[in-house]
Order: sequence, then C-alpha cells, then structure tokens
Amino acid sequence: MNQVENGTGSDAISLYNFSEKILEQAVHFHVMKFSGGFFLWVGSAPVLSNLAVSMSSKYDSMPLSTLVMGDPSNTAANSLAQRLAKKTKKQVFVSYSLPMTDSSLSLLVENRIKKELELHPERF
Repeated sequence: MNQVENGTGSDAISLYNFSEKILEQAVHFHVMKFSGGFFLWVGSAPVLSNLAVSMSSKYDSMPLSTLVMGDPSNTAANSLAQRLAKKTKKQVFVSYSLPMTDSSLSLLVENRIKKELELHPERF
C-alpha cells in the first residue's frame, strides 16, 4: 500500500494502491482521489479496458451513470461506479479490468472495496 499526494489544499490529487488475493487471483486497486470525486481502477494486469462515470443527481435518488469507453455489454464498471457514487455522494470514475467469468469474484472485489472505504474513507 502506498500513498502519494500532489498539489495543495482542496486541489490536491492523492494516489492510493492496495492489492488482495481473491479466489487465487491477485487483484490490484488504484485510487486517484481529487476534489469532489475519485477514480478507481480494478484489475489483475495493467489494462484500461473500460471506463464508467457516475454522479448524484437532484432529480433521482439513483446516481446517473454512463460508460465512457469499453464494451457496453459488460456492465461491471457502470454498476460499480453507480453503487460507489450512491455510497460516497461523490463523482466516481471506475475502470473494471477483471474477467467476468466468475460472478462471485465480482462480489468479493466489491466487498473488498467497501471494506477499504470503511477502514480509510479519507482515501476516497
């Protein structure tokens, strides 16, 4: 785990990385926190295969969400961004670069993110 901060005050961008072995697979997490939101990359290899963004709306209780790039049939990034935006009340960008072969992997990955959010909310 490491953390790097650039900038000063509320304009600071901070980086935070953590990893976990989940279902015999090394999963890496990269968080880039910025004013008003954060970017979360999840993967096992350095690939940016998709990107989704989500943010709260005053017109709906469920945050707005869209896929910026990637395969629209893979909804993992979009769904995760929406749930994290609802939980954190921030703008959230998510890249989810893990294979979608095991639904239990996705659930365990999301639980690991929630655990990190509870332990270190200041990093998101």
